[in-house]
Amino acid sequence: MLLYFKSQARSASIPPIGDYKNVFGGDSWSSNDWEEKAPISAGFFRIEKGEPCVYYYDYDDVKFFIEGECTMKDETGQEVVAKADDVAGFKKGSTVTFTTEGVARAFFCGQRAKL
Repeated sequence: MLLYFKSQARSASIPPIGDYKNVFGGDSWSSNDWEEKAPISAGFFRIEKGEPCVYYYDYDDVKFFIEGECTMKDETGQEVVAKADDVAGFKKGSTVTFTTEGVARAFFCGQRAKL
């Protein structure tokens, strides 16, 4: 099969990330089933007001924000606020802290195997 399709993927339940009670993420799709050397995985990310989420990227990743506002700060001190229709890229080896004053949602795609 060359085409992968998942109806209503955005509304699917996504699990918490690590021990965070306010941060969620899950893969909706991955090429891991047929691509072992350089798989890519994609899905949805949601953060709610609460504890800041500190995440280390051991892979390259990109997020396309679809709802809300999310503040991101990297280990160099660079800080940006992403809103709906903004795109943020994360280089392998970076550590990023995510926060929000409400709820923010994003679609992500990363150069990694399915989690």
